[in-house]
Amino acid sequence: MSAEAGPATAGAPDGAIRRVRLPADRRTPAAARAVVRSVLTESHLDELANEALLLTTELTTNAVEHARTELDIEVVADAVGLTVTVSDFAPGSGDELTVGTRNDSTEIDEVSERGRGLLLVDHFASRWGTTYLPTGKGVWFRLDRPGADAPDEGADGDPRVSTDRSSPSASAMSELMQTAPDLYADDPLPDFATSLLSRVAEMVGAAGGTIRLDRGDGQGRQVLARFGRPPRPGSELLRVPLTVHRPYGGELELDAAPSAYARPLAVLTAERLSLHLENDRLRRADVRRQVWLTFLAEASELLAQSLDVDLTMALVPQLVVPRLGQWCAVHTADEWGRLRLAAASHADESMLPQLHKVLAETGQDSIQARLREASRSAAQIPLGGPMEGFAVPLIARGERLGTLAVGRHQRHRHDPDEVAVLEDVARRAALAIENARIHAERRRVAQTLQQSLLPPVLPLVDGIGFAAEYVPTGDDAEVGGDFYDVVPLPDGRWLVVIGDVSGKGVQAAAVTGLVRDVIRVLVGDGKPLPEVLARLNETLVERGGGRYCTLALAAVGPGQGDQLDVSLHLAGHDQPVLLAGAGGAGFVGTSGTALGLLDTITSPTAKIVLSPGDSLIFYTDGVTERRRGRELFGTDRLRDAAAPLAGYSADVVAARLRSAAINFSVEPPRDDIAILVLRNDAI
Repeated sequence: MSAEAGPATAGAPDGAIRRVRLPADRRTPAAARAVVRSVLTESHLDELANEALLLTTELTTNAVEHARTELDIEVVADAVGLTVTVSDFAPGSGDELTVGTRNDSTEIDEVSERGRGLLLVDHFASRWGTTYLPTGKGVWFRLDRPGADAPDEGADGDPRVSTDRSSPSASAMSELMQTAPDLYADDPLPDFATSLLSRVAEMVGAAGGTIRLDRGDGQGRQVLARFGRPPRPGSELLRVPLTVHRPYGGELELDAAPSAYARPLAVLTAERLSLHLENDRLRRADVRRQVWLTFLAEASELLAQSLDVDLTMALVPQLVVPRLGQWCAVHTADEWGRLRLAAASHADESMLPQLHKVLAETGQDSIQARLREASRSAAQIPLGGPMEGFAVPLIARGERLGTLAVGRHQRHRHDPDEVAVLEDVARRAALAIENARIHAERRRVAQTLQQSLLPPVLPLVDGIGFAAEYVPTGDDAEVGGDFYDVVPLPDGRWLVVIGDVSGKGVQAAAVTGLVRDVIRVLVGDGKPLPEVLARLNETLVERGGGRYCTLALAAVGPGQGDQLDVSLHLAGHDQPVLLAGAGGAGFVGTSGTALGLLDTITSPTAKIVLSPGDSLIFYTDGVTERRRGRELFGTDRLRDAAAPLAGYSADVVAARLRSAAINFSVEPPRDDIAILVLRNDAI
C-alpha cells in the first residue's frame, strides 16, 4: 500500500458512517472509542470490538501526543468489516510524517521509533495506511470479519490478513497495554514490572525473563522483576535497554526464541515500563530536592545561631558527615594565603588520625597542594587518593576564607545534586564564618571601648571602701551608656560618680566619654558640684543629638569622729539606698533634672552622714528594670535585697546585689547593670 492510498469504503452506503471532530485532549481516546462502539453495535460487528477499540485508542492517543491539534474521526461500517480513519491538522511534509507501511518482505523492526504504537495496527488490522492532505495527515485501518472476503483494492491494494497463528491475540495485547501500577502502593514499580514481564514473556513464549534497574545510588543494577527460570548457559538472550534518563539505567532480558514479534513487543514493553520509571525518577528527585532544601534550611539555621568563629567551623564538618561525604575538613586561610586545619570529621572515628596525617602532608601531589589551588583559583578542585573527594573554596563577600574539603561516599561518587548542595553548604558556611568573625571583631572593639569608659581599678582610701560591679547588656557587641567613676577632689575629698546615657552603641559611648571627661576637668579645676552639673547640661544641650544623661554625684570626706559626710546631687538619677550598719535600708536624696533635656536644671543638695559600717549603694536602671516576663526587679526589691547585707564589706554588698539582679531572670540583661557601693570602713 502506498502512502497516498486511502481506505476502502466498499459497501459503505449499506452500512453506517460516523464523522466527528474531537479536541486534542486526554479524554479524546475515550470519546473516539464510544463512537466506534456505537457503529459496531449498529452494524452487528461486535466480534470486531476488541481489535477495533484497541487500534482506535492507539491512533487517537498517538495523534493527541504528537500532532496536538483537533482530530477528525471517521468510522465506516459495511457488511464485512469496519474502517476507521483518524486525521489531524499538523503541518509538515509527507516524508516527515510517514508512519512506516511495509510490503510482504518488510520486517516489522523497520517501523519508525516514534511510530512504535503502530505495531499494534500492523498486527491486527487487515489493511492500514496513511493519507496526506494539504491540511494534515490521516491514518486508517480496516478490520474484516473472520472468513470474509476482503474487497478488491485494485493495483494499489495491500492485503494485510495475518497468517501467523502464533501471533499475540487482541485480548493479550489489550491487557499488556492496559497494565498500570497501583497508585496506592508505597512502591508500585516491582509489582508493575513483574506483571509487564510475565505478560510479554507469555505472549512471545519466553522461558524466562529479567528486568534490571540501576537507580544511580551506588548499588549497581538490581533485579526489579523476574519471570520463569534462569537462562541456560550459552543461551542467546533478547536484551532491550530501558529508555530512561541518568542516573537511571537498565535493561529488559528475555529468554525467547526469535520471532517476528518478540523484539517489537519487548521494545514496546520496555518503553511502557520506562515511562513509569521516568515518573519514579522525577518523583524521587523531587522528594530528594525537598529533603536537600530542608537540610539546607536547617544547616543555615544552625550556622546562623553560632557567632563564635571556632564553634562555627567545628559545626560545618558535623553537618556534612556522613550525609554528604565520608569525611570533611575545613581549612582557613591567613592574610598570606597559608591554610590551617580548623576542623575535621570522619564517618569512622578510628580513621581521624590517618585523615589528619594525610591533610598535613605537603608536596606537589598532596591534598594540601590541591586545597591551596582551590583557595587560590576560587574553583572546585578534585582530590585524588588516598582520600578521594573534592575541595570547594570558602568565599564570603568576595573574600577567600579557606576551603571545604569533602571525601567521596564509600559506595559511590557524588552526583550533581550532592555537588550542588555541597557548594551551597560551602557558601552558607563561609558567610557564617565571616559573620562570626565580624561579630568577634565588634565584640572586641565594644569591650575595649567599654573598658576605656570605666576605671580599671577603684582607689584604696583609708576609712572608705569602694566597690563596683558592671554587667554589660546581653549583646556583648554593643557598648552601653552606663558608667561609674571615683575622682579625687582638690580639697581632699573623693567624688563618687555614676551615670546612664540614653541609648547604646558608639554614639552613646561618645556621650559617655564626653560626660566623664567634662566632670574630671571641672572638678579638677575646683568647680562646685552644682556648677559642674550646670556646665555639663549646657554642653549636652549645645551638642544636640537627642542624647540625655542621668547622673548621681556624691562628694565624700571626713566628718565628725569616725563619720563620713556626703554631699549628694541627683540629676534625674534613681535615689541611692542607704544601708545602715546596724540594720535597715532606705532611699535617700532628692531627684533633680536629667542633663541634656532643658536649658536650665535643678540639682538639690542632700547632706548624708555615714556612720562606721554604713553603706551608700548607687545603681543604674539596668538593675531596677531587670525584667522577668512582665514583672520588674524594681526599687523595693533592691532595697529588700540590700537589707540583709548590713555589716558586710563593700565588695560583698556589690557582688550580692549583682547576683540578686542577674538571678531574677533567666534572660540575658536587656540593659547594662552598674552597681557602685560606698562604705564607711572606719573601725
